[in-house]
Amino acid sequence: MTSKGTARALYALLLSGLLPIGAASAAEPLLLGLNAPRSGEYQQEGLMQTRGALMAVEEINQAGGLLGRPLALLERDTASKPDKAVSNVDELAAQGAQMLFGGASSAVAIAAGKRAREHGLIYFGTLTYSNDTTGKDAHRYMFRESYNAWMASKVLAQHLNEHMPDKTYFYVTADYTWGHTTEQSMRHFTGTDNVQTHGRTLIPFPGSMQKDLRTAMQAARDAEPDVLVLVLFGDQMVKGMRMAHQMGLTKSTQVVVPNLTLSMVEQAGPALMEGVLGASPWTWNVPYVYNYARGQAFVEGFVDLYETYPSTSAASAYSIVYQWADAVNRTGSLDTERLITALEGHDYQLLKDNQSWRAFDHQNIQTVYAVRIRPRAHVMKDPLRQGYFELLAAMPGADAAMTRDEWLAERRANNQPEQLR
Repeated sequence: MTSKGTARALYALLLSGLLPIGAASAAEPLLLGLNAPRSGEYQQEGLMQTRGALMAVEEINQAGGLLGRPLALLERDTASKPDKAVSNVDELAAQGAQMLFGGASSAVAIAAGKRAREHGLIYFGTLTYSNDTTGKDAHRYMFRESYNAWMASKVLAQHLNEHMPDKTYFYVTADYTWGHTTEQSMRHFTGTDNVQTHGRTLIPFPGSMQKDLRTAMQAARDAEPDVLVLVLFGDQMVKGMRMAHQMGLTKSTQVVVPNLTLSMVEQAGPALMEGVLGASPWTWNVPYVYNYARGQAFVEGFVDLYETYPSTSAASAYSIVYQWADAVNRTGSLDTERLITALEGHDYQLLKDNQSWRAFDHQNIQTVYAVRIRPRAHVMKDPLRQGYFELLAAMPGADAAMTRDEWLAERRANNQPEQLR
């Protein structure tokens, strides 16, 4: 790990800029619309997206802005409700937003992205893990920066199949598109497709009640599985973990949470989450383990601003602002069609190793990681007491992602065109 002084020096260079601040600030701002949860079960992920986006906006403005104009962030609360997210898109478009981004519920991101298409605006998905986002529901105006359920399940299953072969599983799954496609992908890659052998129960989303979680965990306990897969996210996952702990499931089974974020672990607490397995496209320690200086600068700049490490969703929002700005700089234009063309097939490196925007489905192809939550004693040694993630395995994006043939098969099965429209 580099010293804080080195990383902060790099961060200062990033903010030093090429133009005087006033050169951009005197012009009319370019508006970016962030459509993310600031209330409801995923609100902590929404807060992290806001923080990451604001940090990127400030850095770009310090460096002179974009096309000689400053950036400004508009925000709307989705409350993880698709109808609310769609009306937010209408409001943000009416206010003059040049680009839209956000997520935390795939149902929200999919609905908002489709409405953005009607306005002729690009929509970047920050935290939307359902395969459907860039699968059956993919379209020309949607770009997903995060990984998807297929990619997460593939890297996680590789670890599970090697270290825990021939085990019985039980799935507790959020009843919407992300939950469904994540469970399907996990079953596919772990060979647990037989529902009679590897049981499951669904949890309503949004708006689950305590009794729903209690009934689900009771079913899991009665099944006596070797592996309990909680396909839950945000506050719902936190409550589910607490219930599983109270029932003794965390002692008798290996708990797997397919998509882990810092905010979720923070809410549940390291003592409760110790030993839980999951996957992530990025964690704050990745830049240090693999020596990515730009990622280290982001982490330490974020810590200076917010006194917490950035989560996956913060990194995603930050990266999206930079990638959109880069496309604008490369084209010298704000025209949506020109920006889409500039993004398709574009390779870049920002917070970790190389990433690319795949042209045929607009999925971001990137390295993905299997992770385990460290023991509380280790976590408490970290300066911010957030040293949660042990990186178990890394899988290149090209190996993790669905192939073109697999993608085409999914599109055909859902009567969708073979080219994005």
